[in-house]
Amino acid sequence: MISLTRNQHLIINLCAIISLFLWVNHKLGQLADNGQPGNYGPVAKVSRRPGNIVIYNRVPKTGSTTFTNAVAYDMGKINGFTTIHLNMTKNRPVMSLPDQGTFSRNLTTWDEMLPIFIHGHVAYVDFERFGYAPPIYINLLREPLERLLSHYYFLRYGDNYRVGLKRSRAGNNETFDQCIRRSGKDCDVKQLWLQIPYFCGHHPFCSEVGNKLALETAKRHLVEKYLLVGTTDRIRDFIGLLDVTLPSYFRGALEHFDSLDENRAHLRSTKKKIEPADDTVILIKQTEAYQLEREFYDFAKEHFQAAFLKATNNTGNVDQLLRVPQYHYEKIKTFH
Repeated sequence: MISLTRNQHLIINLCAIISLFLWVNHKLGQLADNGQPGNYGPVAKVSRRPGNIVIYNRVPKTGSTTFTNAVAYDMGKINGFTTIHLNMTKNRPVMSLPDQGTFSRNLTTWDEMLPIFIHGHVAYVDFERFGYAPPIYINLLREPLERLLSHYYFLRYGDNYRVGLKRSRAGNNETFDQCIRRSGKDCDVKQLWLQIPYFCGHHPFCSEVGNKLALETAKRHLVEKYLLVGTTDRIRDFIGLLDVTLPSYFRGALEHFDSLDENRAHLRSTKKKIEPADDTVILIKQTEAYQLEREFYDFAKEHFQAAFLKATNNTGNVDQLLRVPQYHYEKIKTFH
C-alpha cells in the first residue's frame, strides 16, 4: 500500500477543491445561458459595451421618416451597423413591464446584430431599471400645434411618401377649424399631449394630459438620458451635430444629406394643409396641454441651441462644426 506524505495529502485535497469549484462555476454558467423558466426572447450573456445601441424613439410627424429612411438606413450601409424598425402593436407607444424588460435584455444581448440603430414610435424605456446598460437615445421634436395640424391633415390627405395608401380619414374634408367648433376627436387637446409622454416614459402619470410631473420627468430625461434632441425645423443642424458627435454611426451624414435630391431630403410631406383661423389658434394656445407641451418644446430647443453653439465655436453655422478637438493631452506619466 502506497503511503502518502502530509504535503501530498494537502496537494490532493487542494486539487479536489479546485476541481469542485470549476465544476460548480461551469454549471452556474449553463444556468445563466439557458435562463429561467418563463423567460422568452433571445437570452445570452449581458453585453455592457457602451455605444453599441442607438435608439431613436421617433415622435410621429416630426420629420422622423426623412431622418430614418434618407439618413439612418443609408449610413448603416456606409458605416456598418444594423438598422431595425420596432413595430409597436396597434401603434401604442407603451409596453407592459415584462415587455420593457425583455426589450432591454434582447437588445443588449443580441451580440450578432451589434452595433444596432433601432427606431420606432415608442416611449422612453429605462434599461437600467432592469439591470442593463443604457443605450444612446436621440430624437427630434416639433412645435406642438404644427405637429398636430400635420397629423390631422395627414389622416385625410396622405403624403408624398406612400401615395397610393388610403388613410383612415380619407374622404373626410372637415377642416381643423370645423373640427374645433364641433369639439371633434381628431382635434381634441388630448391629441396635443404626445411629445411629453414619449420622453416621460412608461409611468402611468406620463399619459395624464396636463400632468406637470410628466413635464418635469420628460425634461430630466431629455437632459440626462438623451445624447441629442433636435427640432424638425433644424434637421440639418441635428444631422451635422450627430456627424461629429457619434461618428461610428453618422460619420459623413451631413455630406450625405446635402447630396440628396429635394424629394428624399423632405420625405413624407402632407399633401394638403389648411392654416387654422386666428381664433382657433388662440383657443388651442389657452389650453394647459398646449402650454405644457410648448414649454417642453422650448426647453428642448434652447438645450439644442446651447450644444450647437458650443460645437460651432459660437458661429451657429453647421458648416463651421469643429472637427478638431479643443483639448489635448500632456504631462503624461504612467506607472505600470
